[in-house]
Amino acid sequence: GAALETPPLDPPPPPIRIAANLPYNVGTELLVRWLTPKDWPPFWQSLTLMFQREVAERIVAQPGSKAYGRLAILAQWRADARIVLSLPPGAFTPPPKVSSAVVHLDALPEPRFPADAAILSRVVAAAFNQRRKMLRASLKGISPDIEAHLTAAGIPPTERAEQVSLEAFCTLAREVAKA
Repeated sequence: GAALETPPLDPPPPPIRIAANLPYNVGTELLVRWLTPKDWPPFWQSLTLMFQREVAERIVAQPGSKAYGRLAILAQWRADARIVLSLPPGAFTPPPKVSSAVVHLDALPEPRFPADAAILSRVVAAAFNQRRKMLRASLKGISPDIEAHLTAAGIPPTERAEQVSLEAFCTLAREVAKA
């Protein structure tokens, strides 16, 4: 069946390592589902997945880079992620129009920094939804006291999302949760 519509099978006993060349049009959605289960640690120990090169770069991106965003935070909050192989279009028959890369993710036993998953997801989504705006503007819908929360988290309210570290986003999520 379609991977996005088929419920996962009962997983075999651990350790489970998933290796897949996912269809590029659903690869990100499947990765997000595997990174956001209700309970952590997940049923899988590692993921080795092929993506379009630009998506792979977004998964492993660091703050300050153009590729840094929600996917990097989501992946790096709960896993160690790295690109292990890059492939040109000519490696496939027929060759696609894009380059590819294989990303390996090892699940962490617990998230890298404490934060409520739902609040972190909401904060990060709002921050990167308008990534060129200052955080005080892009996050104003999260809380009426967002500037105070940003300051308490050690983040200048004039900062832009792509400059904020994973740890700082987790700190901000904890501050918002207190309210």
